[in-house]
Amino acid sequence: MARTPSNMLPLGTKAPNFNLKNTVDDTMVSLESAKGIKGTVIMFICNHCPFVKHINSEISKMAKDYKSKGINCIAISSNDVENYPDDSPDKMKTVAMEQGFIFPYLYDESQEVAKAYDAACTPDFYIFDDQLKLVYRGQLDNSRPGNGIEVTGEDMRSALDALIEDKPISHDQKPSIGCNIKWK
Repeated sequence: MARTPSNMLPLGTKAPNFNLKNTVDDTMVSLESAKGIKGTVIMFICNHCPFVKHINSEISKMAKDYKSKGINCIAISSNDVENYPDDSPDKMKTVAMEQGFIFPYLYDESQEVAKAYDAACTPDFYIFDDQLKLVYRGQLDNSRPGNGIEVTGEDMRSALDALIEDKPISHDQKPSIGCNIKWK
């Protein structure tokens, strides 16, 4: 397993727009159409990465816990599916259904969206406020495959709670760690 960290896009960065195909229902989804009233979580994930598999149930649960609080989640896979066929759109749909994802799972075939967000790894997380300005980027929590720490989503949940309550979000944010995005 590669251990690639997030690039840590500067806080305050405006969310780059996109219009990508949702692998679950074959509709086109833009940032504008899928953003949340209070905030938006953008997640770069994929199917085959052990770091993502380790946290899939928590990101599914987190999305459900925060949906009614005005937070929408959007997942994007930007991996090269020619060399990593497990990350193909049809298999993305299967994973989304198996994990109970209530959010769109979008396919970034050109990899332009991942580049626009300066995404480096799977998982890579970004939280934007209601003005689509970056308020958090980094890890879900301290759990990693094999380290014995329970997956809780503590870091992201703390940031989301502060965002919802209009409280300051700590700038002490740890990068996510995962497999590198599989570039073409």
